[in-house]
Amino acid sequence: MDETGKVVLTVGVYDILHIGHILLFKHAKELGDKLIVAVQDSDVILKYKPGTNVVYTTEERVYMVSCIKYVDEVIIYHDVDKDIQNISFDVFAKGPDQVHEGFQRAVEWCEENHKKVVVIPRTEGISSTILREYSKERA
Repeated sequence: MDETGKVVLTVGVYDILHIGHILLFKHAKELGDKLIVAVQDSDVILKYKPGTNVVYTTEERVYMVSCIKYVDEVIIYHDVDKDIQNISFDVFAKGPDQVHEGFQRAVEWCEENHKKVVVIPRTEGISSTILREYSKERA
């Protein structure tokens, strides 16, 4: 365990930051003493989802997330299942929608390496997808 106490890690894109993300960070921070948020690199997003309209650069998203009071450290990640192995943490907090193969491998690695995995429920009625659709309707 880190000298600062229990370390919690959560990961995501966080492109259109909203109340659901803030509540995720709040609930994740409640699981430990330090919260590390890993923001996915824009190049990786575009590699796996070509044509995705990424609003903010990686650096802008890192800055925005770092300004949130629950967040102690922000790092950039590329592939969750590989990068998670190089981060010192005790609890992996993830959303219920983070289920693709990379997340499945990350969860397996956590279980094999005695890391606790906690699924934090989504905030009802809000998502980046909903906000993107709302933005299109208003345009």
